Amino acid sequence: MNLSSTNVTAEFWYRDSFTKAVMKNVTVVLFVIAINYINAVLIHTFHKHEIFYMNPRYILFIHLVVNDMIQTTLTVFLFVISYTFYEINVSFCCIFILISLITTENTPLNLACMAVECYIAVCIPLRHSQICTIKRTFMIIGQIWTVSLLSVLPDLFITLATQPLDFFYSKVFCLRQTAFPHPVIVKKRDVTFAVFLVVVWITIFYTYFKILFTAKMASKDAKKARNTIFLHGFQLLLCMTTYVAPQLLKLLRQRFPKNSTDALFAYYIIVQVLPRSISPIIYGVRDNTFRKYLKM
Repeated sequence: MNLSSTNVTAEFWYRDSFTKAVMKNVTVVLFVIAINYINAVLIHTFHKHEIFYMNPRYILFIHLVVNDMIQTTLTVFLFVISYTFYEINVSFCCIFILISLITTENTPLNLACMAVECYIAVCIPLRHSQICTIKRTFMIIGQIWTVSLLSVLPDLFITLATQPLDFFYSKVFCLRQTAFPHPVIVKKRDVTFAVFLVVVWITIFYTYFKILFTAKMASKDAKKARNTIFLHGFQLLLCMTTYVAPQLLKLLRQRFPKNSTDALFAYYIIVQVLPRSISPIIYGVRDNTFRKYLKM
């Protein structure tokens, strides 16, 4: 879960012709602008109508949208920077990487919480209003940020404790492994990724199959909830490929040595950008309530 997919794409930037580099940057910037515009419309609609900000489901959704806007904006900024300046100050790089890591790790946790809320609404409908309150929803969002912070901040503390002061005034190509180079951080990352992977996927599979079983003998709403969980799972699958990013990036370099930048660019679009475009589809298009108020 890092920006390696963004920056490694530009690691061999000198292999790209000027025209190809411009095309890649323009493509990424326009794609992210389009996604952020749609998300901004959703946020505006959310704040405009009380029906949304009094509903835990939509609160979790809009938190996901805001989080993904921060993440995509930062990744595209670093993508462009990697082509234009190549190296930046380590202190700034650390800040960018930390924010990116936190927001990236927030996404699967938020999706898991949304799946649980959907499960409660379908499988325990009589207790939904008691369990899924507005107060508890904001507490969950706070816990999501706390878990991500606790996962990421040790990288900074280890770096502060092991690197000389001059390191933070130097310039590097902005990657997680260049901003936080200590080998212990890599081992910590692998353990953290494994834990996140297991916990989140168990949550998604459990809620999906419980809703699937309920949907076979229940209402149309239960079947729609099943489909929503399925889309969450697909979105989560794309997001969580970042857990195996180092291995995937190494494989891409080995399989496509002559077209590494093109393969890595495709990886960035599929893994970093595409998952952030699914959220507006799930609630902006499929959700009847959101669709109704978007037209107003």
